Amino acid sequence: MHVMRRGSLQAFCVAIALFALLAMGAQGALAASKAPRLTGVRCVPLKAPACKNAVRVTIGKQLLLKGRRLAPGMRVTFRWSKGALATSLRRTRIGWTVRVPEGTRAGRVSVTVRNRAGRRSNKRRIVVVAATGSTPPPQSGLPEIFRGDGMWIWYLSSSEGGDLDAIAARARAAGMRTVYVKSSDGSKPWSQFSPALVLGLHLRGLRVCAWQFVYGENPDAEAKVGADAVATGADCLVIDAETAYEGRYVAAQRYMTKLRASVGPNYPLGLTAFPYVDYHPRFPYSVFLAPGGAQANLPQVYWKDIGATVDAVSARTVAHNRIYGVPMAPLGQAYSAPRSADVQRFRALWSGYGAGGLSWWSWQSASDKTWATLSEPAPAPLALPDPGWPLLDRGTSGDQVVWLQQHLASVDDSVPTNGTFGTSTEASLKRFQRSRGLPASGETDAATWVAVLALPVRAVQWTN
Repeated sequence: MHVMRRGSLQAFCVAIALFALLAMGAQGALAASKAPRLTGVRCVPLKAPACKNAVRVTIGKQLLLKGRRLAPGMRVTFRWSKGALATSLRRTRIGWTVRVPEGTRAGRVSVTVRNRAGRRSNKRRIVVVAATGSTPPPQSGLPEIFRGDGMWIWYLSSSEGGDLDAIAARARAAGMRTVYVKSSDGSKPWSQFSPALVLGLHLRGLRVCAWQFVYGENPDAEAKVGADAVATGADCLVIDAETAYEGRYVAAQRYMTKLRASVGPNYPLGLTAFPYVDYHPRFPYSVFLAPGGAQANLPQVYWKDIGATVDAVSARTVAHNRIYGVPMAPLGQAYSAPRSADVQRFRALWSGYGAGGLSWWSWQSASDKTWATLSEPAPAPLALPDPGWPLLDRGTSGDQVVWLQQHLASVDDSVPTNGTFGTSTEASLKRFQRSRGLPASGETDAATWVAVLALPVRAVQWTN
């Protein structure tokens, strides 16, 4: 009998272990290569009255998925004839669950799951019910300067070569009443925005707004250059705050305080930022759009850049921005050659949502074809179902939770303003719901948001 030496035995064991690992990896790869399969979709709770004969679920509510090869974090897509929205699959105590994303169109919708390898499951069909069953009411309170159509200018020299006569002629042909011209970047003013420019465009029948890109590193200086642009005669000032401002609540509050002290409480200010509030939970919308902040919300609804349809991106934007109570006048996508049909669809959708104004990014990147489309008569407003409301509950976090807490804190001193939906926020929300005769669910459905937003906002002095 051959006796294996110790070193050889160790080598043999290592080889066996490696083989086993490789086999497991191969099995994992094989599993990953197979598409997930949905075998059922159920309501939560299972015996919900609306689901007696079929799966009928309200926007924002949960579904229970059954199937094979499912895993946490897989993308669940809700698709209808004019668009699709996706969210993540979660493993909970009752099984695999997912919430119908805000902005999903009411009606018949197909549900699919996609794994990390990009393989998509079979379809399961459900019926989505609008959050309130009514068309969103027209927005009100939008300052006059933001009404109508406008076009954004980044570099004046790249927009008709800076020729004011040519700018005015093209703007008139496309029905543009306002031009938004960049006036500063951070704390550095741009020379292109000058009293001569403002006067020249005013004399040619155009309204002129300044816009400044801000970072939050030096809010005092940014507020000063913003106020300087106003002093040149600008009809409004738009604050372009994006990634750099995420998490900068103290800077945002200081900037807004300094700016308002310089331009006065009624001067028209706008905020342009991300359209999907829930994708940027650390961005201080609740500061920029608070009472005394911007009076117009100009979300950047660049559907082609986002990679979704005009309908889906617009509905999700409305659903998540509406809680701040500031009228919306969105930016549409004029760059990267959007389809003419999409441009017209955008105009019809937002007219249906009650937006009093639209503008487009940007002059220098819009093709002649896009300009020609914008010159066509605006299509009739569309009758739209309610796109839903952000559903917040225990465990969620972000600026939308801050906004909820600021309202609840006006009637309940026990509520923290920390952006985390914990036990104290849940308890406060349930007490509030009971006080208004609402089901004490501890989550923000449509009726709860309407009641909460009727409360005043408790001011917060941010320190970190």
